[in-house]
Amino acid sequence: MNGLALLDYASVLVFALTGALVASRAQLDLVGFAFIACLTAVGGGTVRDVLLNRHPVFWIGQPDYILIAVAAAVLVFFTAHLVESRYNWLIWLDSFALSIAVAAGTGAALSLGQSGTIVVLMGVCTGCLGGLMRDVVCNEVPLVLKQGELYVSCAFAGAVTAVIAHRLGVDELVALATCALICWALRAGSLLFGWRLPAYKSRPPRH
Repeated sequence: MNGLALLDYASVLVFALTGALVASRAQLDLVGFAFIACLTAVGGGTVRDVLLNRHPVFWIGQPDYILIAVAAAVLVFFTAHLVESRYNWLIWLDSFALSIAVAAGTGAALSLGQSGTIVVLMGVCTGCLGGLMRDVVCNEVPLVLKQGELYVSCAFAGAVTAVIAHRLGVDELVALATCALICWALRAGSLLFGWRLPAYKSRPPRH
């Protein structure tokens, strides 16, 4: 098993846990837990593989990814009631999942020799789209669009860092680890210290 496969496994597991936590907040049944966990776990990677024309899509070529997501859903179904604040667990697990998935998407595009622009976009897509699907389906405010928090910009910064490091001749696994670290550090800083980008504020029209 290579490093990229490990990143995919890790992102699937952690994103599946977040999907199951959102399902618990929506009070779904076990099938609902499994569906949301799988959607969250493989959503971003599926879009990545389709856009990059990778065949087969990673979880079709290796169905173990789906089994891991379902196992995570079952685990959360029977243990979520033990957690004092499921939302706090959700946002922090999501921050780890985002960082790992951005590195996985970036690495997949790099391995195919894509241009820097495409590498960055694939990192962002892989990191953000699964969580976006999860929140939209469960009628939650998407974390990716939540006002006053860094999210997509964290994914972008991590992917750009990996591209720059790769072009400077840094070992690919080191570049991807740096990508994940930068992404997570920015996301954690946003959650802990309120780091944010300026938001649009409407102004009255000038006459």
